[in-house]
Amino acid sequence: MKLLRRLGLDHHGESTLEHRLVWQAAALLLAYPDEQHDKRLATVDELLAHVTGSAAEQLGSTVADLRSVEPMHAAIRYVDTFDMRRRSTMYLTYWTAGDTRNRGSHMLEFTHTYRESGVNPPEREAPDYLPVVLEFAATVDPTAGRRLLIGHRVPIDLLRDALAQSGSPYAHAVAAVCETLPVRTEQDARRAQQLAAAGPPTESVGLQPFTLTVPPRRAQGE
Repeated sequence: MKLLRRLGLDHHGESTLEHRLVWQAAALLLAYPDEQHDKRLATVDELLAHVTGSAAEQLGSTVADLRSVEPMHAAIRYVDTFDMRRRSTMYLTYWTAGDTRNRGSHMLEFTHTYRESGVNPPEREAPDYLPVVLEFAATVDPTAGRRLLIGHRVPIDLLRDALAQSGSPYAHAVAAVCETLPVRTEQDARRAQQLAAAGPPTESVGLQPFTLTVPPRRAQGE
């Protein structure tokens, strides 16, 4: 399978390889359930054949739930979960910069990281969108991708907690990602509590982009 070869499954495995499989599987599961939804779930099944432990169980829970609902219901639920609830946004800089002019500078870290790794961010999606970051980490540069994920551990934890509180099956996929990261520090926990209480801040780019298997978000009316 091409995707498995892209992830390096023909090399013997370190924990990094399993983490890359988790990241790619989570990226696919967190994508909007469009006409490629069933194909993505089948790909995740293949990836999970090479993942063990709690992360595999978490991802498998999301797969099982997504297979249990009709496509239209899955799409409606996805929009309700990620588009209608600010606290379950997958845009990682939203928690640190909100809808402010500073958010552009916060996203530059992602753009610079992608370009330093030899690719441009996808043209139709923001560079801080979690499925984009996960697929970059899985298929392009696991070292740089892990650095981005660790650097934005607090927003990822907040997303996981918000999804868990609402009973969303997507919480399991995000929890699997968290298991690939270092245990959060007391400082991380305090920062998460502060952001959860205060909410996000408010105020009154050369090379070809890497090819995503995760579809871009659809603008309203598309």
